[in-house]
Amino acid sequence: MPEVRLVGPNGEQVGIVSISDALKLAQEADLDLVEVAATARPPVCKLMDYGKYKYESAMKAREARRNQAQTVVKEIKLRPKIDPHDYETKKGHVVRFLKAGDKVKVTIMFRGREQSRPELGFRLLQRLAEDVQDLGFVESQPKQDGRNMIMVIGPHKKKAEARAERAAARARRNDGA
Repeated sequence: MPEVRLVGPNGEQVGIVSISDALKLAQEADLDLVEVAATARPPVCKLMDYGKYKYESAMKAREARRNQAQTVVKEIKLRPKIDPHDYETKKGHVVRFLKAGDKVKVTIMFRGREQSRPELGFRLLQRLAEDVQDLGFVESQPKQDGRNMIMVIGPHKKKAEARAERAAARARRNDGA
């Protein structure tokens, strides 16, 4: 008659018992007999409420997904001949995105004769990277892609850290008000 190592409902070791005895114990306790480790010799079984176990594990997985932060890539488009004020506005957007913990894809669009001067776009991207280097780092160096030049800037802070920081600042503001 095959045997199993039985673990009680509170995690205590019952010992090695026959399968029929284990099923009888499970029926008496109004619990399920669940095989935990099939490859062990003898196999390990546990007395538990399987429906409750599945529900709790689903809730844990749901909570983990809720706390997980999705990495978002925001995009900013520039032109090589950008006005200084427009540049500052776009830089402000990049700063806001990086503070929120998002990656930023900076695209410079070349039109007409501008395509023959890619160094203008390269210098602009380098300047932007230097202006925001305290908040983020250049994840992918500027590279020409047809009519566009693309660079990706990643944040130093993770999304979850940025979210926690914002929540703390909001709580401080509400306490002071």
